[in-house]
Amino acid sequence: MLRLAAASLAGTAIEFYDFFVYGTAAALVLGPLFFPTFSPVAGTLAAFGTFGVGFVARPLGSVLFGHFGDRRGRRPVLVASLLLTGASTVAVGCVPSYGSIGVAAPVLLLGLRFLQGLGLGGEWGGAVLLTAEHAPAGRRGLWSSFPQVGPAVGFLLANGVMLALSATLTDAQFAQWGWRVPFWVAGVLALGGLWLRSSLAESPRFLEIDDHARVPLAEVVREHWRLVLLTAGALSVGYAIFYAVTTWSLAYGTERLGVGRTVMLTCIMAAVVVKGSLTPLVALLSDRYGRRTLCLLGCTAAALWMFPMVSLLATGTPLLMFLGFLGALLAFVMMFAVLGAYLPELYEPRVRCTGAAVGYNLGGVLGGALTPIVATAIAEHSGRVPWGVGAYLTGVALFSLGCFALLPETRPVEVVAAEPVAG
Repeated sequence: MLRLAAASLAGTAIEFYDFFVYGTAAALVLGPLFFPTFSPVAGTLAAFGTFGVGFVARPLGSVLFGHFGDRRGRRPVLVASLLLTGASTVAVGCVPSYGSIGVAAPVLLLGLRFLQGLGLGGEWGGAVLLTAEHAPAGRRGLWSSFPQVGPAVGFLLANGVMLALSATLTDAQFAQWGWRVPFWVAGVLALGGLWLRSSLAESPRFLEIDDHARVPLAEVVREHWRLVLLTAGALSVGYAIFYAVTTWSLAYGTERLGVGRTVMLTCIMAAVVVKGSLTPLVALLSDRYGRRTLCLLGCTAAALWMFPMVSLLATGTPLLMFLGFLGALLAFVMMFAVLGAYLPELYEPRVRCTGAAVGYNLGGVLGGALTPIVATAIAEHSGRVPWGVGAYLTGVALFSLGCFALLPETRPVEVVAAEPVAG
């Protein structure tokens, strides 16, 4: 289990590195380089628009890779998704700017971001299921949390590279070529991930399935549509929180508050370190007290913290901004630490790769794709404290709380015996 969990963590870290490095670049440099004819705010909105395309592609990746995951096995999905995401990320670092090739530059950027999202949409389902379906029932929450640590590690890798380049290069050097380096690094990481995953065994639960679904998506839509919609709505707050902290606040702090990008990146990364470190502990609690219970607590905490978070951000003081980000990510981790066990337990094995991943990634469209765009537009018409952003995030949290309340508890249900939830 330890070797398997470590390989899953490393793989998700690499895939999310690819995804997050784009978000940081969108907040810092992509607007002026690829949309120079726009105003600064419009350029940032356009860059966040290309960022959001990755989230739109993720459910499509879930359908594509989930089909093969339910038909052919979880392991092949991990290799194919890593190859696609890694190759498209390296290619982003090679796209010429608008000044070199004109409108073709943002078009290429858009297409490659779509491919990134497509690959990541398949990654999560394969990595989580391979771990969850190997894990003993009484510790499924703990072991399934290792892939959930991967996004934090990927974020820290992406922003660590960005931070090092930002601190050592001039603004002109960073804008000219420095921002491209983290995208090229993705190629080396992808090769390492492929090596780690080459020896993983197929899921024993998948091998026990006698009657594989012919068209998994059709079965999910027919028998589990209500469950998919509820999980997507429930998870939207987590995505909204994470990308409000890691993407929107980075742009807001540097552009509106005049805080240096190195200071902003440091504050955000420190909060993510704490969040990632606590993920296995929170997941272990879910093995004892239940998955849904922790999700409800985290969602409630999020609803109560969004206004304090934006007020602390508006101070521009590093310590206070860090505390604001930390409170938000602690609420986030109470929900997302348990998802590696919770979502697979909600679906029967024959359609689990499709159902769990589609619900997870649809939540990303609702929360992750829209939040940087909506928050930027709202903040543009706010004073120094963007209370409107706090209201928006609180509304998302209350919506998600209602969805979590309608979902069933699963612990300590055996994964192989999980009953389908009919629409």
